[in-house]
Amino acid sequence: MTTYNFDERIERKGTASYKWDQSEKLFSNKDVLPLWVADMDFPAPREVVEAIVERAKQGIYGYTVHTEGYYAAVKGWLSRRHGWEVQKEWILSTPGIVPALSMLVLALSEPGDGIILQSPVYYPFYEVIRKNGRTVVDNALILKDGRYEMDYELLEEQAKAGAKMLLLCSPHNPGGRVWTRKELERAGEICLRHNVLVVADEIHHDLVFKGHRHTPFASISPELADITVTCMAPSKTFNLAGLQAALTVIPNEELRTKYHRQLTTLSLHMESYFGLTAVESSYTYGEEWLEQLLEYVEGNLNLLIDYVSAHIPEITPIRPEGTYLAWLDCRAISEDPAELKKLMFEQAGVAFSEGSVFGKQGAGYLRVNLACPRAILQEALERFAKAVREREQ
Repeated sequence: MTTYNFDERIERKGTASYKWDQSEKLFSNKDVLPLWVADMDFPAPREVVEAIVERAKQGIYGYTVHTEGYYAAVKGWLSRRHGWEVQKEWILSTPGIVPALSMLVLALSEPGDGIILQSPVYYPFYEVIRKNGRTVVDNALILKDGRYEMDYELLEEQAKAGAKMLLLCSPHNPGGRVWTRKELERAGEICLRHNVLVVADEIHHDLVFKGHRHTPFASISPELADITVTCMAPSKTFNLAGLQAALTVIPNEELRTKYHRQLTTLSLHMESYFGLTAVESSYTYGEEWLEQLLEYVEGNLNLLIDYVSAHIPEITPIRPEGTYLAWLDCRAISEDPAELKKLMFEQAGVAFSEGSVFGKQGAGYLRVNLACPRAILQEALERFAKAVREREQ
């Protein structure tokens, strides 16, 4: 068994890092600790790094096609980790989940159509709807006893009124919910009843804490599989976002054909040279690393909850069931996004994600990326607590 050291602090400044090399530009403070954008400060599994290095040594980085090993790795991972048996022909690659969402909106809806999302939610959801000339239909989640729930009555109304598609975030970002099978079945019944297509962003599907289980929406029944496109990737699971290797799983041949036509229209159907290797190696060899990662991140989560309770009791953490993101209710400090930004960037020298970008329900909230060495999280929390105390004084 290989033991991974997630405590190791690796210098990422000066590596063209979107997360670490933009602090002065984005926050006007080059010394900000960045715990915002959702990539990890951990190296990928050793086997993945070694496979990519070997691939690089070939020296000819030409056009790339899928291999049988690629398909076997994806199918095997979904079967082992999620109990979902998929067929090779259902799998199509894409440079990323957000490009896939945008192309699916274009391919499977018409201008002006209503597209349902469940706020507060990952902010590109709004962009892929609005920038493609569709209409946002907000099925806002209900926060009940510190846990988000779906508003099924409103969903029924919106579907009945003619919404064409549901963008489902599962597990949910930033709320951290790992939807239960029963919850997904109820949402699925509504979508089937009113002919609403489901595009399920399941990029966080592997990042689930003990006591919870991710259910792929399309795995629930053949009827739901027939109306569902699943978007997934190893990028969040294994910290591979920069390799731009994601995929969609589309059992319905008609939907798959429409999406593939959109891919080829934009000439985005070719596989990434290194992405191919990243997908195959991570889904083949990455489970031991992932189990250790989940244990470490849950330790970080416990640290955050305990620290906030002891030192910043004004903040109420929404305990996530999955993802490596913590959603903090800071409304007792301020509901003004500008004030929270000033508190973070100028006074504390930390960069969490400000909540209003996830929708108006997120005003007064902050999202914290827990996928970093514990010492970084500890320092960020100490900085923020100190700034809150000074603000009160």
